[in-house]
Amino acid sequence: MPRERLSMRRIREVVRLKDLGFSGRQIARSLQMGQSTVVDYLGRIKAAHLSWPLPEGLDDGALENLLFVPKQEQRRGRPVPDWRYVHKELRRKHVTLALLWQEYRAEHHDGFQYSQFCDRYRRWAATLGAWMRQEHRGGEKLFVDFSGDGIPWRGPKTGEQHEAQLFVAVLGASNFTYAEVTRTQQIHDWIVCNVHALEYFGGVSAVIVPDQARTAVSGVCRYDPEMNPGYAEFARHYSTCILPARPGKPRDKAKVEVGVLIAQRWIIAALRNRVFYSIEEINEAIVELLQKLNEKKMRRLGLSRHELYLQVDKPNLKPLPEQPFELADWKVGARVNLDYHIIFEFNLYSVPYQYIHQQVDIRATPRTVEIFLAQKRVASHVRLYGKHQYSTLKEHMPRAHQEHAEWKPSRIVHWAETVGPSTAELVQAIMADRPHPEQGYRACLGILRLGKQYSEPRLEKACKRALGCQSLSYRSVASILKNNLEEQPLPEFPAQSLPHHENVRGSTYYN
Repeated sequence: MPRERLSMRRIREVVRLKDLGFSGRQIARSLQMGQSTVVDYLGRIKAAHLSWPLPEGLDDGALENLLFVPKQEQRRGRPVPDWRYVHKELRRKHVTLALLWQEYRAEHHDGFQYSQFCDRYRRWAATLGAWMRQEHRGGEKLFVDFSGDGIPWRGPKTGEQHEAQLFVAVLGASNFTYAEVTRTQQIHDWIVCNVHALEYFGGVSAVIVPDQARTAVSGVCRYDPEMNPGYAEFARHYSTCILPARPGKPRDKAKVEVGVLIAQRWIIAALRNRVFYSIEEINEAIVELLQKLNEKKMRRLGLSRHELYLQVDKPNLKPLPEQPFELADWKVGARVNLDYHIIFEFNLYSVPYQYIHQQVDIRATPRTVEIFLAQKRVASHVRLYGKHQYSTLKEHMPRAHQEHAEWKPSRIVHWAETVGPSTAELVQAIMADRPHPEQGYRACLGILRLGKQYSEPRLEKACKRALGCQSLSYRSVASILKNNLEEQPLPEFPAQSLPHHENVRGSTYYN
């Protein structure tokens, strides 16, 4: 025992000053106490693995027990358990303190009783800090988040400065860490990072714990957050559960908060003097740093993250699915227009006409576009690229529209021939003038219906006049009939020729 018994307040001050780098002599002078006493306490503090700041919730009684009780117990001859081993074993599935105590008493018949065993373990665990004290079972939880700080890189051509976003994933039981950088924190990059993390760990945890960010949660709520549909689909594919941290509760994700802090020190700080010209180049550098981080021995447990991962997490992770996850873009709450089409990325896709004005969800992969109503798929199309294109399925149309769609160019021309040759020629010219014949159907049908309004003989003459004027449109024919111009002769324009000039070359010039 030291010559003088310090108050717990002064012992805390000893821990703080030692963490600041002061020597035992300087601490003794600052606190006006004997140097040998300070040296004795520094030895006890080191043996108890204490550092500043002290763990939250460590009161004076617990601190005193950590510094003095073990030595008293050893003098009484009671064997002290290997608390590191106990702490590591508790991370295995179905392992409890009661089981570990039974094994301890089987080896040491004069050991502690169960209540003392549990009490002393909890005192020892209090020294590990809040993030270590959480008891995470092997393969149970994976914590994921983006770091607040990124890594700068420059465009290879322009030299423009960008900042890559750092993603961090930490397995709860072993602290085994994965990290990579992306261009953005959008949902597409978020899900890709989650997929890469599971592939890096070689399995799937029972629960994934993200922050309540918009990338993971579309509706933030303390008790019942609404999952982003793309992220929810990711969870279903990997047969895992997304359990977002509660807003304003940092302890829910303390593991990844510490993981992010470690990644910032081991990755961002380590790469601060390097210049990168691509995201891929940064990720290559991160791979090397991750290996060093995961192979480094953790001071308090005496094992590396990788060793603990192989012992605790790896055996309890669920296997990855055979098929890789196909990333899809989601658009929630799209409205079906009056023409029974929805708009997705400037292209239109049909749905059954009964769903006009309904709100639907759109799921788009690189190959397909699917439309869902109340979680039920009501339509599927091959994805269109470009702008203002249509994908319309016949079965989605009302009966009247289906009959209209059944019209073919030959059928329209045959109908026009019953009116007269000029009408048939005009109809053919209109359809040939359009990029797609179907685009001229409506104009041709309108022209043919003018025969019922004005008579077919008049329509034939009006079409002949429209051909002579090269006015290939429904409006021209309708105007001719409305103004009774079909009987009027076409105006004649005298042929004009260029005057002779030495700078005007004739056709023979090119022979």
